[in-house]
Amino acid sequence: MTYQSEIAKADSLIGGQAGWDGIAPESVARMRLQNRFNTGLDIARHTAKIMRQDMAAYDADPAAYTQSLGCWHGFIGQQKMISIKKHFGSTKRRYLYLSGWMVAALRSEFGPLPDQSMHEKTSVPALIEELYTFLKQADARELGMLFRDLDAARAAGDEVKAQKISHDIDAYETHVVPIIADIDAGFGNAEATYLLARKFIEAGACCIQIENQVSDEKQCGHQDGKVTVPHEDFLAKIRAVRYAFLELGVDDGVIVARTDSLGAGLTKQIAYVREAGDIADQYNSFLDCDPVDPATVGHGDVLISRDGQLLRPKRLPSNLYQFRPGTGEDRCVLDCITALQNGADLLWIETEKPHIGQIGGMVRRIRDVIPDAKLVYNNSPSFNWTLNFRQQVYDAWAQEGRDLAAYDRARLMSIDYDETDLGREADERIRTFQKDAARDAGIFHHLITLPTYHTAALSTDNLARRYFGEEGMLGYVKQVQREEIRQGIACVKHQNMAGSDIGDDHKDYFAGEAALKAGGAHNTMNQFAA
Repeated sequence: MTYQSEIAKADSLIGGQAGWDGIAPESVARMRLQNRFNTGLDIARHTAKIMRQDMAAYDADPAAYTQSLGCWHGFIGQQKMISIKKHFGSTKRRYLYLSGWMVAALRSEFGPLPDQSMHEKTSVPALIEELYTFLKQADARELGMLFRDLDAARAAGDEVKAQKISHDIDAYETHVVPIIADIDAGFGNAEATYLLARKFIEAGACCIQIENQVSDEKQCGHQDGKVTVPHEDFLAKIRAVRYAFLELGVDDGVIVARTDSLGAGLTKQIAYVREAGDIADQYNSFLDCDPVDPATVGHGDVLISRDGQLLRPKRLPSNLYQFRPGTGEDRCVLDCITALQNGADLLWIETEKPHIGQIGGMVRRIRDVIPDAKLVYNNSPSFNWTLNFRQQVYDAWAQEGRDLAAYDRARLMSIDYDETDLGREADERIRTFQKDAARDAGIFHHLITLPTYHTAALSTDNLARRYFGEEGMLGYVKQVQREEIRQGIACVKHQNMAGSDIGDDHKDYFAGEAALKAGGAHNTMNQFAA
């Protein structure tokens, strides 16, 4: 659709209606262009196509990986996308991530919660809807400014400029991008997962991430005590999500299957085995068991038979069963292959550290079976990136036989190492981690789950320290407002960002010369025009 074609369509519609003389076709066209997505399903279908195209581009060239930051409020997501468009000219291959952790910590009506699926089921779809409301408003604001520039160019008789602006309107790139939304472990059984997935999709989500932990025993991905479920249980939930996509007409919706098996040493269930070697039998083969003499079987013992041998799985007072130590990677690989063979599109392997060799080793095993397997990876703030990468460099240099006398591995976090060769090498590896991991470890999408949680805390601490200290008002002006002006941060005109100008435009449409508008010489936004 073009600007002129929308005007022509509106003109044709209005001309056939008695009493619509006060409705301007160009104003209708502007409002339609400012609101290109009427429903969340429109958004989900639009963004699903984007993700599928990006996945194909990555398969052709791993340098075409994608990225996102986790956002816990619509405004945060909006400002992120405005920033990306300002600095890079395009939103291509940049998404939003919606973390269940941040919903639990910041958006639950219960108050701050740990990441254990205790927040309200409706919290995540509500945040998806909120994010897209803010992204659509960013479109309306930016297009509104183009329309104002167009009117000014026409008023000045500058046809060349008017034509250029019209072209910019037709070529406009929306702030609406894919959201990868965390449905945790599905909040209950497969039916509950399906019902919640529908809410996600209706709110606009084209991509849903689901994990193989026990729903009512879920733990944060980087903490101990995680409990997995047998594959059939997890696959039922994957199918439930796919059914939700298909029911709502988002046929190319994307499912990310997350495995927490690397850090999960427990299971709640012994899988039901139909025949030797099936997926349930493979799951049970990782159980930590002791051989049992039938004569010594105790009251209440749970026993399994394998290859003619009677075994007692190690069972905790919590009724959970233990896996054998050191089986995490093998279980991850099996989880990933099974998920992709049963309807998942992308993988997520939750690791305890950001190590390309570890991730890549598992991915190569998965790709031996499924060559185009791709990962979504959590560049987690739970990792101490500085320490991890300094340790990796230290260990690599030790293997090479380099002199490490100047370094103490137990003190590598120290500021003393910031400007050393080791510190600089570690920082360079951190800088190129995403590019290197996309090439060597099959990572299609890199995200940081909780960055804006930490930036909000850091910036608020810095402002509070300065404003309530000796700097007083200068603490705000120097560190915030002056930097906003000099860096071109759109929010310095906060009335404009909140929609004041959009409202004035609508008043013009609705009331013409009688409109009472916020614009004019005394509008404080004019102070920031220079």
